[in-house]
Amino acid sequence: MTSDSASDAAALRNQMVDTILESRAALNRSLSGHVEAVMRKVPRHAFLPGLALKDAYAQDAPVMKRDDDGVVISSVTAPKIMAGMLHQLDIEPGHRVLEIGSGGYNAAMLRELVGPDGEVTTIDIDQDVINRARTCLATAGYADVRALCADGEVGAKEYAPFDRIIVTVDSWDIPPAWVEQLAEDGRLVVPFRVLGLTRSIAFERTRDRLVSGSYELCGFVPMQGAGARGLKVVRLQEKDVYLRVDRKHDFDAESLRAALKQPRVEAWSGVTARRGELMDEQDLWLATVEDEFCILKATQEAIAQGLVHPSWRVATPALVQGGSFAYRAFPRAVDEKQTTFEFGVYAHGPDAEEVANRFAEHLRVWDRDHRQGPGARFEVYPADTPDDHLTQGRVVNKRHTRVTISWP
Repeated sequence: MTSDSASDAAALRNQMVDTILESRAALNRSLSGHVEAVMRKVPRHAFLPGLALKDAYAQDAPVMKRDDDGVVISSVTAPKIMAGMLHQLDIEPGHRVLEIGSGGYNAAMLRELVGPDGEVTTIDIDQDVINRARTCLATAGYADVRALCADGEVGAKEYAPFDRIIVTVDSWDIPPAWVEQLAEDGRLVVPFRVLGLTRSIAFERTRDRLVSGSYELCGFVPMQGAGARGLKVVRLQEKDVYLRVDRKHDFDAESLRAALKQPRVEAWSGVTARRGELMDEQDLWLATVEDEFCILKATQEAIAQGLVHPSWRVATPALVQGGSFAYRAFPRAVDEKQTTFEFGVYAHGPDAEEVANRFAEHLRVWDRDHRQGPGARFEVYPADTPDDHLTQGRVVNKRHTRVTISWP
């Protein structure tokens, strides 16, 4: 790289970090000075060969590999999400760190954070991904990062215990190996999928139990191998409108498709928010209190045709009741300058009015009781833990664990 190119890369890197700081400040979130420093230092473009410099430092997650069906199975995490997870991880010099889901860039920053006395092990189930990571790490000057091809479900027992474990793939469960390989006072940061929603959760270990600290909104490619677990899709209108549901649900797809063709019912909650205010806590509350919670997704074409008008095209909270469903409506402005918006609900089907009103009441309860609160608390127990040993709250049973979600 020429001196001019190096200068351009440094400028783009600083611009990338400045954008991250601004976005976190807007959400009243800080960023560790150590994390900021390594993000300004480590050359992200070195781990994205063939990508233009400006694209390497954009706030995107570049796709590195797809499967035979075109599904993304490897990408480099978006800078904002990566920064948030490194902040949650709270690494100290000398720490031993395991990264599950490799790419090279994140491992390089982990190597900077642990310092000369620390160790970083990064693993991935895909040999191609590991080969690319090893090459990029060596080229960037981080050849001492241990890069192994292994299923994330089993971790890296031979190099345990780890002071910190970070997972960079969407994880439906927490395998016993992750807890066993984590130091007693260690921390696990994982994009954990519960009730169909994924949050980057920082867990502290207390013997065989994990207790959440912070959590942030995130999105990742799904885990492969033994820990893979997909979501069920119920299509309401060919490929244009569908519900993404937890696999335990067995919705009547034909009835729901018929419901979409029926007139829309509206219910407005009286709950308002300022433009740009993050509402991910509201989504999590809805998922916690409703057994029939799911996510509605729609194409821009479906919205333009008036089939649905969701609050977010990519992932809008929805509820199902028999052959009816409701979803959070696109908010309506309540002031002339359109800076404040009211939350509402749209519903279809024979029970549309009932499910819409129930949904709207959940929004009011969240606003009254939890909007300014500490948020949800997640606790993860071994699968054989009896009910009377669990914390009170919503219980979600998984293959390896039992998860409780409570709202202090």
